[in-house]
Amino acid sequence: MEFSLFGIGILSWMTFLPILGMVMVLLLPKEQRDVIRWTSLAVTVVQVVLAVLIFARFDRGLAGVTSQAAMQFVEKANWIDIKSVAWFGRIHIEYLVGIDGISVVMVLLTALISCIATISSWPIEKSIKGYFALLLLLNTGMMGVFVSLDFFLFYVFWEVMLLPMYFLIGVWGGPRREYAAIKFFLYTLFGSVLMLLAMLALYFSVNVYIDPAGTTYSVTEAAKMGYQGLERIYTFNMMAMMDPANFAPGSLLAGFDTAWRYIAYVALFIGFAIKVPLFPFHTWLPDAHVEAPTPISVILAGVLLKMGTYGMLRISFPIFPDAMRHFSWELALLGVISMVYGAMVAMAQTDFKKLIAYSSVSHMGIVVLGMASMNTQGMTGAVFQMFNHGTITAMLFLVVGVIYDRAHTRGLDEFGGLMNQMPRYAGAMTVAFFAALGLPGLSGFISEAFSLLGAFQTFQTLTIIGAITIVLTAGYMLWVLQRVFLGTLPDKWKNLPDMNGRETLMLTSLAVVVIFCGIYPGPVLDLMNSSLNYLSDILQNSAGAVMVGMK
Repeated sequence: MEFSLFGIGILSWMTFLPILGMVMVLLLPKEQRDVIRWTSLAVTVVQVVLAVLIFARFDRGLAGVTSQAAMQFVEKANWIDIKSVAWFGRIHIEYLVGIDGISVVMVLLTALISCIATISSWPIEKSIKGYFALLLLLNTGMMGVFVSLDFFLFYVFWEVMLLPMYFLIGVWGGPRREYAAIKFFLYTLFGSVLMLLAMLALYFSVNVYIDPAGTTYSVTEAAKMGYQGLERIYTFNMMAMMDPANFAPGSLLAGFDTAWRYIAYVALFIGFAIKVPLFPFHTWLPDAHVEAPTPISVILAGVLLKMGTYGMLRISFPIFPDAMRHFSWELALLGVISMVYGAMVAMAQTDFKKLIAYSSVSHMGIVVLGMASMNTQGMTGAVFQMFNHGTITAMLFLVVGVIYDRAHTRGLDEFGGLMNQMPRYAGAMTVAFFAALGLPGLSGFISEAFSLLGAFQTFQTLTIIGAITIVLTAGYMLWVLQRVFLGTLPDKWKNLPDMNGRETLMLTSLAVVVIFCGIYPGPVLDLMNSSLNYLSDILQNSAGAVMVGMK
């Protein structure tokens, strides 16, 4: 499927439009604060419009995953081509982007959350030119990760995201912002190094063929052509890496169920697990959330955490289905530990923002458990939970930001009786909290139910243990609502104003998405169904009868 404007495809527009906006912001005089804000917002609004267009034109019947022909809105161009490079031959790297049912959901989420975060950045006064420029650069890094089909390009966007996030926390964050920013950077960089090593091992294990015009062919396609006029090269193409026929015989990662493939899978897993963050790689998250300004917390929880689970679905699972089968129980166990641990630690918090941060650890554990099931129901619930958690957690951090902007405290023990004082705020917060605890009729319930349904078919005992977190989540969510809104209103809060128009717009927009997806999830589920069915088949065919012994 093709769609272009001025010869540039829609995915490239969505990815690089923020860079154009960043340049415009940097060229504006720093005194024109409102122009800087509105320029940044205009860019993200255009992204949302393009995302809606993609949603409308997306072919729900194509599976994608391992086939470039089944990917949609594909754009391909030669990027780096060095024809004589020492002992490892020609380097040919492509600019290759496209989406399928897995990535389209993340593209929609990124566009929505980026727009909401830009609106919530209106109160920023400190160095706003630098702030909005970095925010737009971060936008490009996030979007690029979700549309890349070349591992080298994926890695570039993955790393691009680190720089703006480091400064957005370290410059505009709270009192311990430098510590939180450095901790985030070092954790993520460590994971990136492991990803790089696995990426290089894959590169030197996978072959494709290229003709003089620069068109690449798989080993199977080249064999049918008799290899006439074709040159064998290594490749970073993700879909080529998903075809076992493209692995060179005797190469490091050729074959199935080998020690080196397991090591490469674990290296990728750690890199992605740090980003999720999955227990025990989660310790950077509470510090980053607590110190980050509200808009950056919204992006961090709404989009960045999803990059870890997306990386597993896009890269680890289809390239290493044998290793996924081998480690599926361990993956499910870590998911359940994250669910229970995150919920129990959240119950012990008195800092509003830290409580929401630990709740994210718990809810992302549900995503990992659903993915580990290796069946369509579980993985559908996992991807839908990624989308729903993005919108719900964005609401949660926004409601924390609303009260902090007024009271300049996040201590839950300092509030009470705010329901009559701030009725609009109470309504928005109630919707967000009940969605987070999985109330039927709101989006969180559907995705959690699908994740647990799929996981129960594969890991019954672990799923039963994980399901206990529903009660724990309800406990600490209702406890927060009680302490903030019920009881006697302290005298010092009797003049607190309710939400203004800007805050109401942000939270109402997200609430509409949360309610719509809870009542009628079909339009979003239809986007991912074909792709996840196909990925499930890949994993199930690799697992075979072994799954019986894991129940």
